[in-house]
Amino acid sequence: QVHLVESGGGLVQPGGSLRLSCAASGFTFRRFRMSWYRQAPGKERELVATISGSGDNTNYADSVKGRFTISRDNAKNTMYLQMNSLKPEDTAVSYCNAPGYWGQGTQVTVSS
Repeated sequence: QVHLVESGGGLVQPGGSLRLSCAASGFTFRRFRMSWYRQAPGKERELVATISGSGDNTNYADSVKGRFTISRDNAKNTMYLQMNSLKPEDTAVSYCNAPGYWGQGTQVTVSS
């Protein structure tokens, strides 16, 4: 059974940083592309970043390029999202995604 569990969300001031983690189980983690999505209040869920199974290839939404870094540790079955220079518009529930599966989400709030 596939499980994706996010952690690391919280309240941070503008300009601050957070590191999200996604612990995966129930499938061969290293074989699959993984992604982070987010959903702000009143908006549709949007793709933030994607990483290939090996970790060699990454892609980012234009809104987070240069500020966020996606990575993974296949030995730990864990994916990460380092978020720097956070802005109020980054406030959203962030979700971990494996093809066909979602985590429960973790709240990121950027506010002074």
